[in-house]
Amino acid sequence: MTDLTVWHDGACPLCRAEIALMRRLDTRGAIRFVDASTSGPDTCPLDRRALLARFHAREDGELLSGAAAFAAMWRAIPLLRPLGLLARAPIMLRGLEIGYLGFLRLRPSLQRAARRVLPS
Repeated sequence: MTDLTVWHDGACPLCRAEIALMRRLDTRGAIRFVDASTSGPDTCPLDRRALLARFHAREDGELLSGAAAFAAMWRAIPLLRPLGLLARAPIMLRGLEIGYLGFLRLRPSLQRAARRVLPS
């Protein structure tokens, strides 16, 4: 089994909702989720600001960021595994990363909207 740690922003309503869904889908308990907004420096592989700016995961000792980190998380979840395996193809991963970069530009606006709609 893959050793997978995922860092997320527990202060972000979008991230909280997404990680709650991923926890429910992670029926095997294969992923260690770490809230980077509250964890100490001993559990964070990077500066906290850098860790919170993008999605990060460590898969079998390799630190991944952005779309590659999402793909690693998907591979650990049986329902999403096919998508995670497809993302191993360089062209697919590049496309996902371009989409992720677009999301990051919209993220502040989406966070503000989510704070008004989603419970804390």
